[in-house]
Amino acid sequence: MLIDSHCHLEYEGLVEDQQGVLARARAAGVGGFLNISTRQSGWARVVATATRESDVWASVGIHPHEADAHADLGEGALLAATEHSRVIGIGETGLDYYYDKSDRQVQQALFRMHIRVARQTGLPLIIHTREADEDTAAILTEEMEKGAFPALIHCFTASAGFARAVLDLGLSISLSGIVTFKNARDLQDIATQLPADRLLVETDSPFLAPVPHRGKTCEPAFVADTAAFVAGLRGEAVETLSETTTRNFHALFQKAAA
Repeated sequence: MLIDSHCHLEYEGLVEDQQGVLARARAAGVGGFLNISTRQSGWARVVATATRESDVWASVGIHPHEADAHADLGEGALLAATEHSRVIGIGETGLDYYYDKSDRQVQQALFRMHIRVARQTGLPLIIHTREADEDTAAILTEEMEKGAFPALIHCFTASAGFARAVLDLGLSISLSGIVTFKNARDLQDIATQLPADRLLVETDSPFLAPVPHRGKTCEPAFVADTAAFVAGLRGEAVETLSETTTRNFHALFQKAAA
């Protein structure tokens, strides 16, 4: 069984045929889905899907693109949202300096607020970072010194140095379909070196469809293609990688296992 550790089931491209999307994924061997939120107005829909579908869980958080629109979001609102039984993670949150859709100082402040909630609740932080590795690593290091919290870097595309830094802080790393792209040689090398107990897989659907589905709307079913590719890189049977990543998901997202 595989788990898609990061998908957006409420986004255009998936929500119109959500039942079909889930059925195709289940037929492909996907036995769990973490439905990710990116803005407060979407929390209720993400949670509703997780409540309706027994193999879907939810996260609550604010994507860095949405930071300016949520600059006044209080810690209490996020804390309250985490109390729902189907909410097992916090995010996605983090820093995005590639698009710079929100003020960097506001992104950083909200990132730290999410970290405080992760520390208080014990729920894992789901981190988005793009062209912001130095600040992401610095904030994570500073905040870990104040008290540990579980976290992972989703859709990892950064350097080997950044991978070592976040692994040293105790984080996990999730690989998306990007690892299958022809121009992703550096990422493929990193994938072979990741510790087996810190590795997860995801689609980030409806984005980033892996080979051989490039150009299509990405679906959670395609996590099977990413898993098979990563297993080949690592010289493992895909069944082994599936078991390992599923075990790692439940070890990190302990509320799901409970």
